[in-house]
Amino acid sequence: QVQLVESGGGLVQAGGSLRLSCTGSGRSFSGFDMAWFRQVSGKEREFVAGHRWVTTYYTDSVRGRFTISRDNARNTVHLQMNSLNSDDTAVYYCAGALQRVGEFPRSQSKYTYWGQGTQVTVSS
Repeated sequence: QVQLVESGGGLVQAGGSLRLSCTGSGRSFSGFDMAWFRQVSGKEREFVAGHRWVTTYYTDSVRGRFTISRDNARNTVHLQMNSLNSDDTAVYYCAGALQRVGEFPRSQSKYTYWGQGTQVTVSS
């Protein structure tokens, strides 16, 4: 079993930056696909960024602004978010799943482990 806890959310002005962190306990992240999702009230949870081995994946709307990184030794995953805008306002979730062969999973249904979420609010 893996427990995930996010931190680093908050209120930021448009154009600003935030760094989210996800810390895991229970077992090592090694061998896991790790991802960040976000959800706006009333909408589906959407994939934001993912990390497998040394490869990163991003949804188009954040590519070039967000950077996902991981430290398996510390069981942490980070999401550096720059040039934030109001469309980035959401609850952000960290998620993990055992790696499988094939495309990186971008559907929330593929993930077994979830954090409780952290609110990011961008004021314009």
